Amino acid sequence: MRTDSSPGTLPAREHLPAGDAGTPVLDVVIPVYNEEKDLQPCVLRLHDHLKRTFPYAFRITIADNASTDTTPQVSRRLEAELPEVRAFRLEQKGRGRALRTVWSASDAPILAYMDVDLSTDLNALLPLVAPLISGHSDLAIGSRLARSSRVVRGPKREFISRAYNLILRGSLQARFSDAQCGFKAIRRDVAQVLLPLVEDTGWFFDTEMLVLAERAGLRIHEVPVDWVDDPDSTVHIVKTATDDLKGVWRVGRALATGSLPLDRLARPFGDDPRDREIKDVPKGLARQLVGFCVVGALSTLFYLLLYSGFRVFTGSQIANALALLVSAVANTAANRRLTFGVRGRGGAVRHQAQGLVVFGIGLALTSGSLAALNAASSDPAHSTELAVLIAANLAATVLRFLLFRAWVFPDREGGDSMVVAAHNPSSPTYATRQTPVPYGPLPQRTPQYPYDTARFRAGAAADGTWRDATVQLQPVRPHDTDSRDSR
Repeated sequence: MRTDSSPGTLPAREHLPAGDAGTPVLDVVIPVYNEEKDLQPCVLRLHDHLKRTFPYAFRITIADNASTDTTPQVSRRLEAELPEVRAFRLEQKGRGRALRTVWSASDAPILAYMDVDLSTDLNALLPLVAPLISGHSDLAIGSRLARSSRVVRGPKREFISRAYNLILRGSLQARFSDAQCGFKAIRRDVAQVLLPLVEDTGWFFDTEMLVLAERAGLRIHEVPVDWVDDPDSTVHIVKTATDDLKGVWRVGRALATGSLPLDRLARPFGDDPRDREIKDVPKGLARQLVGFCVVGALSTLFYLLLYSGFRVFTGSQIANALALLVSAVANTAANRRLTFGVRGRGGAVRHQAQGLVVFGIGLALTSGSLAALNAASSDPAHSTELAVLIAANLAATVLRFLLFRAWVFPDREGGDSMVVAAHNPSSPTYATRQTPVPYGPLPQRTPQYPYDTARFRAGAAADGTWRDATVQLQPVRPHDTDSRDSR
């Protein structure tokens, strides 16, 4: 029987009351450039929301990157009126530059940012940072392209956003759904290691950070958001899209050449079950088998194409040797990177030399098979030659995997060493440890210390070292004054 209260209607959600203020757990950065009209309503709305709903102490940092209007005055006025608000100014433009500098200087364990227009509904803020506070994830992003997201925006921006994410998936193999939503968070310990590897200082900063984090095996949490397009947005779509495509090319080339030291980021945070020694379970065997099979299948097709091409103008033995040699070099390089996870150029020559020894064994198997076929038949058909070669290559493949795993790319004794950032007063280098470093506890609730707008407690990415000192804020990188960088 129907009643006046429809069973399909859920009651309005209410937030739990927030706790007492203390040392900030969350630092929300709002990067701004000439936002004198929107800044005060944005900060007041965000401050009211956090006061009512966020169960930990928080800070709101206004990151003014070279505004030429009255934005700096508005920032200082808000700082004077609200104890949780801090103002900060950079003399160079660039959203990425502002985020990296403020995040590097912050003492809060959870770092977030959002756009000043507050296009993203603030109810997603607590779900965004909760997995970071618990230690479950390393980064968190809001997604406008998730199935349960509710988005209101024009068709042009919708098309550009989806096209850009398709480009990222096709070129950089990105698995996250939305790179450019201005609603992200990161753990401070993760940021201290990841940010020095991010080069971009503009709008591509988000994408580069996420691609590197994902390639390094860090966990990215996605939150569906409710999002309303800002019709007065000052973003230059054409220039931003051009800069983003240049960034995609730069990062893709770096990943392809192995010049990025992503092994320094490989699962350094918390316990990973893949690092445990489990009796009677070979470490990484299943993943290596899958990778080796994929590379082997592609290599076999490549080999057959080469053999068919060489066979047009030479005999079967020479064609087989040439095809096998070229495909063997490509196979070793692909297995080195994809199957056994060896990055960088260190040891590449030695690995190729050992791969050529394995190639010699494969050559002996396939050449012996062809010799046996020619002895049995004076003029065998081309299809018969291919069938014999496929069977010989299957046998050589099994032997190749065993030799690769046990000889060319052997597992180090005691498991792979985990690499974490180490404090070093003289150089921003990295040191290795044999055990992963767990997440640090959230700070105790103590009275908040005075916070100076002109001077920050800065870390590595702000001044180029790993010293923990109070310094005057300077450009993050030598090329930060690049005039081409604009919003």
